[in-house]
Amino acid sequence: MSTPLWQPDSEHINQTNMIRFIRFIESEYRIAFENYQQFHQWSVDQSEQFWQSIWLFSELIASEPWQTVLSDEEKFPGASWFKGARLNFAENLLRFGRKNCDGDRKANGNDTDHRGDSIALVSRLENGERYELSYAELFDEVEMLAAGLKAAGVGVGDRVAAFMPNVAETVIAMLATTSLGAIWSSCSPDFGINGVMDRFGQIEPKVLFACDGYHYNGKIINSLPQLKEISQRINSIGKLVIVPVVHRADPQKLDLGGISNAVHYADMQVADSTPPLSFAQLPFDHPLYIMYSSGTTGVPKCIVHSAGGTLLQHLKEHTLHVDLKPEDTLFYFTTCGWMMWNWLVNGLACGATLVLYDGSPFAPTSEALIDMIDEENISIFGTSAKYIAALEKEGIKPRESHELSGLKTILSTGSPLSHESFRYVYRDIKSDVCLSSISGGTDILSCFVLGNPCLPVYEGEIQCIGLGMAVEIWNDSGLPVVAEKGELVCIKPFPSCPISFWNDPDNKKFHQAYFDTYPDIWAHGDYGEITENNGIIIHGRSDAVLNPGGVRIGTAEIYRQVEKVDAVIDSICIGQKWDDDVRVVLFVVLRQGLTLDEELTKTIRSTIRANATPRHVPEKIIQVADIPRTISGKIVELAVRNVVHGEPVKNTDALANPLALQHFADLAQLQS
Repeated sequence: MSTPLWQPDSEHINQTNMIRFIRFIESEYRIAFENYQQFHQWSVDQSEQFWQSIWLFSELIASEPWQTVLSDEEKFPGASWFKGARLNFAENLLRFGRKNCDGDRKANGNDTDHRGDSIALVSRLENGERYELSYAELFDEVEMLAAGLKAAGVGVGDRVAAFMPNVAETVIAMLATTSLGAIWSSCSPDFGINGVMDRFGQIEPKVLFACDGYHYNGKIINSLPQLKEISQRINSIGKLVIVPVVHRADPQKLDLGGISNAVHYADMQVADSTPPLSFAQLPFDHPLYIMYSSGTTGVPKCIVHSAGGTLLQHLKEHTLHVDLKPEDTLFYFTTCGWMMWNWLVNGLACGATLVLYDGSPFAPTSEALIDMIDEENISIFGTSAKYIAALEKEGIKPRESHELSGLKTILSTGSPLSHESFRYVYRDIKSDVCLSSISGGTDILSCFVLGNPCLPVYEGEIQCIGLGMAVEIWNDSGLPVVAEKGELVCIKPFPSCPISFWNDPDNKKFHQAYFDTYPDIWAHGDYGEITENNGIIIHGRSDAVLNPGGVRIGTAEIYRQVEKVDAVIDSICIGQKWDDDVRVVLFVVLRQGLTLDEELTKTIRSTIRANATPRHVPEKIIQVADIPRTISGKIVELAVRNVVHGEPVKNTDALANPLALQHFADLAQLQS
């Protein structure tokens, strides 16, 4: 067994929420656990007891208790959770700022636990603007906006959408929407018009919140021309609510002329004689969010998630796996078009302070987000694996330039975190920190595998499988394996399993997406491995796995080695059909001014060969100017593979830089 990069001491472990919860379970059920693996096994063997305990431990607010925790457990999909319970998602996130029936502030079930004055949101923009809201102020803002939405006819089951950056008003609008029992859906303002139509055109929102513009990389981008066309093309939009982001200092200068149904955000709020905020009490599985697949293989699938399942799953992950506490400050670099925004805002249910940021992570300097850790005393810092790799490439060593005194956890997702990035974090960022690589997806709006404040961190490994998640790795014969690569599956129901796809009445598309590979088993589409340390390695997406000579290779295994080459700043790898087999082709983006010559090609190949196997070494290495990515920043191996083989890419509007695909269609080197 390898040596861990970080090992929590007993004092640290005993102060975690995880240990408090384990002791709660041991006392409640008169059972004892020797280690996390035993506890995890109990959590999947005793699903009803486990998820019921999460509810009680988290002190969820509900107007009606459940009659049964889990019904039709043998149906997957089809199992249902907490039948009979009635609750409201927004009420649970606003509990620390809520009022009693007389309009006074009400503590969260404890008259001594007054957190209304605590900071709920800190909203920061790239241009330096900063403002904050306490829990009490957040409640008041939601109350005024909910009254405006209700006056506009928004009610249970209606859709409200947002074309918004990651600012406080987006959180307020989501909470106001869900307080009424309406369904929320969002994307970021860098989506093109067709990307918006592909998403919101399917769900027909009654109200659309949209920004006047946004800041990115030192520029101001005006959103109003797009909004005019969107409002004309989506007939369901009764009100287009314009939020002043660029014109925040003087919203009166914001001219809405020519945009039908447009109203100022302030005019949507009922500020005078505001009716008390009431929370629609709805079933556990009432629709909460509509999320979207990447859409690179066609029109995005609209994934419907439940209020209760999302709330319970996120509370489990935040409270236990992240060890989020009321005194913490949580940050995640995300846009409103990525599931991590939905994950982030649920931190309000724990009473923590959330830091929202909108803009480039490298503006005005490469250390902008690192500066923010010190400025806001961020204790839990979330980002992408690509961001961490970029910091290392830039030679940034935060431990030498920043205090980072409050930082206790670093979260990473979006793609597998390389071994080198693990070492970089502990060497050059902070040695005493829990580095938690996490992996799940939009499909489940949460994680299958993630961190644990009580477990050691091993290089290149995700710490553990999430509690209550019956995750296994299956080989080609459909058998569970350890220390072998295979398909990541989940063999039992879990509360955050999506309800359905929108406009999929017979659930045909839903079943095809997750349950076609193995009947009654969720196949997630990740190619992974459970290690001897009981950790997990994700080797890439299953549909992007390379197969030269019949040997399966995860693309992450190659990217990890390529990242070691200083001249390469980005790469993408595919399998190309060639001579009745498949050959590995690697495309690289080099630092400015560099050209891929014979020496650099040799360096890349030798680096891969020395640290992987000869099978991993690409037959072709080709320099390109850019690599196509989704708007949430993920590389699109399938789209590149299709272009190389002369096959159509069904939906280039899902890409942030669709013109980059043209590089791969015109490469003569691919024909030799």
